[in-house]
Amino acid sequence: MDSTTSTESEVAYDIPPILKVYKNGRIERLAGFEVVPPGLDPETNVESKDVVIAVKDGVSARLYIPKTTYPPTQKLPILVYFHGGAFIIGTPFSPNYHNLLNNVVSKANVIGVSVHYRRAPEHPVPISVETVLKSG
Repeated sequence: MDSTTSTESEVAYDIPPILKVYKNGRIERLAGFEVVPPGLDPETNVESKDVVIAVKDGVSARLYIPKTTYPPTQKLPILVYFHGGAFIIGTPFSPNYHNLLNNVVSKANVIGVSVHYRRAPEHPVPISVETVLKSG
C-alpha cells in the first residue's frame, strides 16, 4: 500500500453520526447534507429564494416571503434565523429548516432570512460565529 492511499483512508477525527475528518484533510459529512430547492410552498403559500450576502466570504441566505399579505403594501418584520447543527452540519436548504421557516413565516406573517454560514471544520470557530454576526 502506498503512502497516498494510506493517508486518504486514515481517519483523524470521527464524530459519529455527523462527520469524519481524514488525515489528508478530506471531510466526509455523514448527516445534514440534504437539500430542498427554493420555490413556492403550496401548503403555506410562502415563496423562498436563494441570495448571496457576501461573495468574498461565501455567505448566502434563503429568503422566505409570505405571498398573502394584507394589505399588499404592508411592511413586514424580518426574522433572521440561524439553523442548528453546532456550526458543523445543516444548511438553510435542509428539509427540516426549510419546512420550519415556511411554517413560521406563514403563521407569523414575517419575512424570513435563513443564513447559510461557513461551517467547521473547514472554517473553525470563531469563523462561523463571525460570519453570523456580519450577516446581520
